[in-house]
Amino acid sequence: MEHISTSRCFAGEQQVWRHDSVSTGTPMNFAIYVPDHDEGAKLPVIWWLSGLTCTHENAMTKCEYKAACAEHGIIFVCPDTSPRGEGVPDHEDYDFGQGAGFYVNATQDPWADHFQMRAYIEEELPGIVAANFPVDMDRQGISGHSMGGHGALTVSLRNPGRFRSTGAFAPIVSPLNCPWGEKALTGYLGDDREAWREYDSVALIEDGARIDNIRVDQGTADEWLDEQLKTHLFARACESAGMGADIRMHEGYDHSYFFVSTFVADQIAWHAELLKG
Repeated sequence: MEHISTSRCFAGEQQVWRHDSVSTGTPMNFAIYVPDHDEGAKLPVIWWLSGLTCTHENAMTKCEYKAACAEHGIIFVCPDTSPRGEGVPDHEDYDFGQGAGFYVNATQDPWADHFQMRAYIEEELPGIVAANFPVDMDRQGISGHSMGGHGALTVSLRNPGRFRSTGAFAPIVSPLNCPWGEKALTGYLGDDREAWREYDSVALIEDGARIDNIRVDQGTADEWLDEQLKTHLFARACESAGMGADIRMHEGYDHSYFFVSTFVADQIAWHAELLKG
């Protein structure tokens, strides 16, 4: 790995690293916050998946997780949202291509060669972090925002038992039923909608996936709520499956990181209770 930067912050270190990814065939950057800890200690970890157009840097500078992670002794990892660099295909639209990997393993040309973000997030990056940082992989939580909320929910639902806590802020809960999702999944996976179901949290629950300890934070003034996010579909799927989920609607908050930064410390405290011991 290549060390990019380290900055002291809230009784811990905010670091940025780069490595050559086997999954994407490109260099990948990730940010990681490591709170101060006793020598030899292993700390719980929260994986944070960011949304459309973001890199590792958006959450690192806007999410305001560091004080809470220092208080609770939690490592916080922010990957990039897609492969980047020379030879990586892109698209002129913000909601497809670089910055919009949707955490899938693409099967369609020209995306399949590099857009293997599911493999990167589920397999490769956890192995790299476990090998190089003081993480306790038996105490993992996951969360994310918007497209990253979709990623957090689907990664957890596909890997029951891996995460003690699963959070999301303003997630795209059902790509099968919104314009962002239909565009991305058609482009990356093709026209067979059955192949999309493993990337849709509502469909995964309908198909039998079950996890414990879910919290979703959503603003009522979010401009994307009705057309793209459709939180009610996730709530209905959880209720139909008898699966508990704490879905918190916050009056007057929009889709931005102003919303996320308001409630992220509270969500981290919730994760921390579940990640203890």
